[in-house]
Amino acid sequence: MTNTVFTRESKVRDLVVQIPRSDELFKQHKIDFCCGGNRPIHEALAEKALNEDAFLKELQNLYEQSLEQKSSDEENWSEAPYSKLISHIIDRHHGYLVQELPDLSFYVTKIFRVHSQDHPELGELHKLYHSLKTELEQHMIKEEQVVFPAILKYEESQGQVERDLAINRIDELEAEHEEAGNLLKQMREITSDFTLPEGACTTYRMTFKRLEELESDMFQHVHLENNIMFPRLMEKE
Repeated sequence: MTNTVFTRESKVRDLVVQIPRSDELFKQHKIDFCCGGNRPIHEALAEKALNEDAFLKELQNLYEQSLEQKSSDEENWSEAPYSKLISHIIDRHHGYLVQELPDLSFYVTKIFRVHSQDHPELGELHKLYHSLKTELEQHMIKEEQVVFPAILKYEESQGQVERDLAINRIDELEAEHEEAGNLLKQMREITSDFTLPEGACTTYRMTFKRLEELESDMFQHVHLENNIMFPRLMEKE
């Protein structure tokens, strides 16, 4: 295979950490990637009588999708039409959150239940994460139902009413971005920069890695709005 990070000898527990959303594929086929994850993927597939080539191809597709998403962030969004920028934000960042927030909720809750006796900070992490989840879900609805449609109407009509409607919500959206950023900062602080404890299980490792990926995606997401979209609207003729 080309442009891949794994082989048939790669261990299941490493794949679930390296390849975004591979956990869903493993769960679908009832492959244990936590306690039973310390074995080559080909052994796990043989045990389940699964087609090795087909499964590895699915893993490859997931990996390549993650690369495509990263490359889509490299466009010069400062010069792109609002419609293209908004489509990118909804497809790339909102789409990611819609999928990732509930899935990651499951894992944050799981490590809290299993490991909080030895790591009490996981209780606070659980609270912070679910506050962030609620904040982002409500924020996305507001953007998609009110603010983004107004910006698109403004782009089409150049009407002052539509522009004013969008501008009047910018302070509110930026305040919500700041609150989300504060929650992410607290999550990083209580986990000592997502430092794994000695002997952390695969689920623990994957959860922390995905929390860091969520943070990274949010930085790019907020950058596109706070530093590119909103200033362009404010400075428009």
